[in-house]
This record gives sequence, structure tokens and C-alpha cells, in this order.
Amino acid sequence: MSLLYEGRCLKMIFTVLAVFRARSQTLDFVFRLQRCGIPVQTVNTPKEAGVGCGLSAKFSSAALPQAKSLVRGGRYSSFVRFFAVQDRCGRTAFLPI
Repeated sequence: MSLLYEGRCLKMIFTVLAVFRARSQTLDFVFRLQRCGIPVQTVNTPKEAGVGCGLSAKFSSAALPQAKSLVRGGRYSSFVRFFAVQDRCGRTAFLPI
């Protein structure tokens, strides 16, 4: 996502969830993000993600390029997808990235 301001492109910062089906792979992914110096939290996967119960990694969109690279190189068979987390009129929306 980006905005134009006086002809310059500004990036919007938002929260991202990396959703996995396997808890062990979520924890490994979180550990790898932390090793890269990226602030990350382990959170319960919201039911809106449609994956069932599990754990997800929550981090800033500023780290999304690095997170995508880790997913590609990590061979995470249980990775579902990334979701942008947005507040919409007091409700939390999960948008696939």
C-alpha cells in the first residue's frame, strides 16, 4: 500500500499476520524474524483467517519483504498466507496480501 503526497510515494505502515497451520512452523518463523532484529509477536490465529485454531506471527508491514523472503527460503509447508490487519469503523478486518 502506498499514498501519493506532493508527487512522492509514501508507504503506509500497517500490521501483518503470517498465518500457519502448524504451531511449530509459526514458532520457527518467529524465531527467524527475531534473529533478523524484527519485532514480532506470537498471537492466536483469528477465526476470520479461516484456518482453525493455531498461532500466527504479528509484525509491522515494514518487515514484509524480509518476512516473504524467509517464507520462501524456509520451506514452510503449513504457511497459509499473509494478512493485513486493518481497523474498519471499530471492527478488525483481515485482508489477504
